[in-house]
Amino acid sequence: MTPPRIVRADPRVADLVQAGKIRSALFLPQYTKDEVTGELRGVGPGMVAIELRGLAARLGIEVLLAGLETPIEVLECLKTGACDVAFMGITASRAAEVDFSSPVIQFDFTYLVPAGSSIFGGEDADRPGVRIAVVRNHASTIALNRIVQHAKLIATDVPEAALDMLRAGNADALASARDLLVDYSAKLSGSRVLKDAYGGNLTGMAVRKGEVRRLAYFNDFVEEAKPSGLIQRAIEHAGCRGVIQVAASGNSN
Repeated sequence: MTPPRIVRADPRVADLVQAGKIRSALFLPQYTKDEVTGELRGVGPGMVAIELRGLAARLGIEVLLAGLETPIEVLECLKTGACDVAFMGITASRAAEVDFSSPVIQFDFTYLVPAGSSIFGGEDADRPGVRIAVVRNHASTIALNRIVQHAKLIATDVPEAALDMLRAGNADALASARDLLVDYSAKLSGSRVLKDAYGGNLTGMAVRKGEVRRLAYFNDFVEEAKPSGLIQRAIEHAGCRGVIQVAASGNSN
């Protein structure tokens, strides 16, 4: 995929060019590896980070990928300077720790329920006695915490563990991003992804606080990538058309 035109000598990223690399934090649950080719492919928001390789090629540098298991680890990687950039859901709590570019993509949050479930909408899910598996510190969980009144949220550290809880009958529903749940539904016979959405999320490029010039450069890259079709092609390449959309133009701040 051809990325939008970027000027190689841009002083805002001179440090990255001088270092000869850009270190990208990857949230591993958003990625899969092709069993035949070994190619790393993004699932949902993760597929956009794959396109960072095109940006790095234009700058004449390489991409170093740091695979991390949780959002907290990604934030720490950025804050300590061990990573240069990450693609993350934009939330108020995260924005207090790192800075975000304009939104890149947007998608909604919903529920996955097992075969035979009596849960058909959001109101059914938020009832006394209903157990909802969630992933600790995920944007989908942060959003659900703000609105749930009766159901019990059972937190896990990674998405696969939440799916295992649903599969084992230890949860009545799994709350997460729609694209991930669509993928999981194929692994759980008879399961359903609800049409209802309980919230949505915008994903942007995150950088360490104070990296003003680098953030401005990434912001320009994002805003140019939208009309160029780069983001839409990444969505289609990941098989997420109709589930994830290109975010509207404009700054997240």
